[in-house]
Amino acid sequence: MSSYHRALTIAGSDSGGGAGVQADLKTFSALGCYGTSVITALTAQNTVAVTAIEPVRPAFVAAQIDAVLGDIGTDATKIGMLHSAAVIDTVAERLAHHDPGPIVLDPVMVAKSGDRLLDADAVDALSRRLLPIALVITPNAPEAEALTGQPVRTEVDALDAARRLAALGPRYVVIKGGHLHTEDVADLLLVDDTPVVVRGPRHPGRHTHGTGCTFASAMAAGLALGHDVEAAFRDARAYVDGAIRHAPAIGQGEGPLGHFWREGRRR
Repeated sequence: MSSYHRALTIAGSDSGGGAGVQADLKTFSALGCYGTSVITALTAQNTVAVTAIEPVRPAFVAAQIDAVLGDIGTDATKIGMLHSAAVIDTVAERLAHHDPGPIVLDPVMVAKSGDRLLDADAVDALSRRLLPIALVITPNAPEAEALTGQPVRTEVDALDAARRLAALGPRYVVIKGGHLHTEDVADLLLVDDTPVVVRGPRHPGRHTHGTGCTFASAMAAGLALGHDVEAAFRDARAYVDGAIRHAPAIGQGEGPLGHFWREGRRR
């Protein structure tokens, strides 16, 4: 039996490397996990914009899941950009045939640049098929608004949205606080209807591309390492905060994070 802790990402690619599968795999490596991936869509993307999206056929998404989980397996799974209802249905169906470990669902809908990454008609499929099988979901405020149909602007709104989302099936709900209208960043974790809030300063600058992907992947890595959900949440929050502070200042738009800051390396 391998001594490696394994983590799987099911998400879209980012040709700029700052988000999606590329950010997920960097996060897994930085936090001590052996990362594997299933590509759901190819994006021509940099720090400024998403200029093109090439969806992966659902049958090929299924083949990737079967190949990875039928051989290597995983200790935790992070799900990110899925793009379409057909891919969402495929992911849910194939995961039911394997042991994906605890699932962290990051309901990616819009890129940092504002470009839409999830078809509008796929939101319902996401709620019906994936929320019930996720251990934890990690929407930001706009994503929580899309899933609940309610505005999410304040901490009170975030708590209400978390409770509404928990009623759809996931055992734990995180509402990331970067988009809330608050002075500091207040990330909320709902545990058995009790909110756990971690606060931190808002860092000046524009290099925050891939924060959502990185946060969810860090939580998945923590679960793969055997941490409980609250410990994984707190460490993911600290890890992303450090990755923003050590961002390499790459690109002309929303730059990527410094994923290997804890090791003092640039990679």
